Amino acid sequence: MDDSTKKLIDEEQLVNDAFQHLVDTYLASRHRKKVEIITKAFNFAKQAHKGVKRLSGEPYIMHPIAVAQIACEEIGLGSTSICAALLHDVVEDTDYTVEDISNIFGPKIAQIVDGLTKISGGIFGDKASAQAESFKKLLLTMSDDIRVILIKISDRLHNMRTLGSQQPNKQYKIAGETLYIYAPLANRLGLNKIKEELEDLSFRYEHPEEYQKIVHQLQQTQSQRESVFEEFTQPIREELDQMGIDYTIKARIKTPYSIWRKMQNKHIEFEEVYDILAVRIVFKPKSIEDEINECFRIYVSASKIYKPHPERLRDWLNHPKANGYQALHVTLMSKSGQWIEVQIRSTRMNEMAEQGFAAHWKYKEGGKTTADSEDELEKWLHTIKEILDDPQPNALDFLDAIKLNLYASEIFVVTPKGEFKTMPADCTALDFAFSIHTFLGSHCIGAKVNHKLVPLSHKLQSGDQVEILTSKTQRVQKEWINFATTAKAKGKIQAIIRREEREQQKAGEEMLLDFFEKAEIEPNSINIDKLCDLHHIKYREELFQAIGCKNIILGNADLNVLQNKSSKNSSWTNFLPFLKKKDTSSKEEKEESQPKIDRKKILVLNEENIKNYKIETCCHPIPGDDVLGYIDHSGHIHIHKRQCHVADRLKAGDGNHIIAVNWDLHKTLFFPATIKICGIDNIGILHGITDILSEEMNINIHKVTISTQDGVFNGEIQLSVHDVEDVKTICGKLKKMKGIEEVTRID
Repeated sequence: MDDSTKKLIDEEQLVNDAFQHLVDTYLASRHRKKVEIITKAFNFAKQAHKGVKRLSGEPYIMHPIAVAQIACEEIGLGSTSICAALLHDVVEDTDYTVEDISNIFGPKIAQIVDGLTKISGGIFGDKASAQAESFKKLLLTMSDDIRVILIKISDRLHNMRTLGSQQPNKQYKIAGETLYIYAPLANRLGLNKIKEELEDLSFRYEHPEEYQKIVHQLQQTQSQRESVFEEFTQPIREELDQMGIDYTIKARIKTPYSIWRKMQNKHIEFEEVYDILAVRIVFKPKSIEDEINECFRIYVSASKIYKPHPERLRDWLNHPKANGYQALHVTLMSKSGQWIEVQIRSTRMNEMAEQGFAAHWKYKEGGKTTADSEDELEKWLHTIKEILDDPQPNALDFLDAIKLNLYASEIFVVTPKGEFKTMPADCTALDFAFSIHTFLGSHCIGAKVNHKLVPLSHKLQSGDQVEILTSKTQRVQKEWINFATTAKAKGKIQAIIRREEREQQKAGEEMLLDFFEKAEIEPNSINIDKLCDLHHIKYREELFQAIGCKNIILGNADLNVLQNKSSKNSSWTNFLPFLKKKDTSSKEEKEESQPKIDRKKILVLNEENIKNYKIETCCHPIPGDDVLGYIDHSGHIHIHKRQCHVADRLKAGDGNHIIAVNWDLHKTLFFPATIKICGIDNIGILHGITDILSEEMNINIHKVTISTQDGVFNGEIQLSVHDVEDVKTICGKLKKMKGIEEVTRID
């Protein structure tokens, strides 16, 4: 037997073993056993993808099998979804059509495959808004069948698990898109485990060194956590055993990504993250009706052993999160003086937390009611539809609007009639008004919160009773956008303002044409541009709007400019409103000055070429930071930190213009960096700081700002450094100074 034949036999065995594992997982589930149609879908997909390989070198059919495995095992979907997952790339990658799928497998599977095909095309497209457009399609398909998005998330999870075979620039694009869109979406649908894995995998590829460092630190401190867990849970176990409760207690460890985010946000070290360990109690209730009471009984018994934190009781039992999550969270003080969070859930609640709306689907199919969570999903889908109905001028703005609602924490607000409404945390009275009705939001003048008059910008707290005050003469104000926080309110305000601006532009355009006609001047683009120059206005639509809302009154000054330099030869066809002035230089001329870049290779920044690229000021990257490059539409390359908020938007909305970048600088160039310091105010503290930086370390200080209050000082120092190592050395030296409590680098 030759090597090629042996390889084919091995591949065949690999594929068959993977499919058999899928069938075994399905047979172990509580779904109706429809193995025949699953086998039929497998054989069909296997034949359709015959001979095709993935970048990793394995047969392509392994990908659909893996997606179906995730959908079945980790999300809990049934035969229809498994078949759709096995077939999800057939229509896009082969000559088969949706009609073929419908004829062979029925309309329901075909509808899901069609939904998956529609949303896959744009994800890796070349246009700037490709991902955003694809995300719109993805959200639109959700209202048809939620299983489309659940399979798409399964597809993304497998792509992330096999991301190592991709080029670095593709890794950053896909990882960024995953963090920006898919992880929040998984979270919103209650898929907590998948959300965490998507975040961790993205973190692993975007910041490999930080990821490995935190994983290593978790391994080093594992035995210490295990002993804390055993010591803490032992008396709780004894109490629960006496109560006759059927339970399991697990240690819940914070993920590397969430640890890193906390370290970044709070500017702390790994050792200072106190809540790495949490305890989860999952019990089997005697009945569904009694499970909430049983949660509270467990809480009472645990709080007799350990003192609870009075402000950290989170009751999501009677008011579940919008994604259906139910649990009771309490933080208890251990005997060793450490706060430890305890999460109490029933087995049903745990399944909901792991599988999200897929579990609701299953319970619904099983004849049990989950009306509240189904209603929440419908409300959310309705909000998404409203945003989709209003076309955004910028696709990235659309992504931001959706993302506002994906990760939002929730509070409960009460209407004057006593009805509870779920709202995102940090929402304002204005957000609440728009959540009830667009008319109410657009005509509101203020609110009464707990019977006290407050402005529209007032932030609401959980339990507030809110009454919105309106006036028929009130109009939407532009400044409202600054304190609206929900996607719905922002979307509606922007839509109303844009509509009014379009009306003003149309009126201004008509007034301008009338002015030209009376003055017997040709209404061409050259003359309109002259008026733009006269009034220092960049775009013609801005001129129309200024005329329409009477900010500009056309008169003699305009006539003088037009009559002195007016061109009579231009035709009416040159009058092109709503177009920006064009750059007349050719694409070839623009690109000639730009260095040629191979996007598949890693761009190395060195002393010779760094002047060709723009080091962005939004995040101030310096050598040693994890960075990436963004090629704009003029061919210029912008260097961002990989975790920069601007880079996050670019990875998600324009990922095909992302390139991988590394530093190769040898402490010859200087870069700006800002150090934040705080500590106990005492005489000579500033002198000591400048001594260390200027005299001892020979650092060039550009600016120092220090403020003190009640014996505590806060300050920022802008200085020049070679790289991240310099910053670490500076921070280390300053931390050793008496009185200084915290030293961190800020962007």
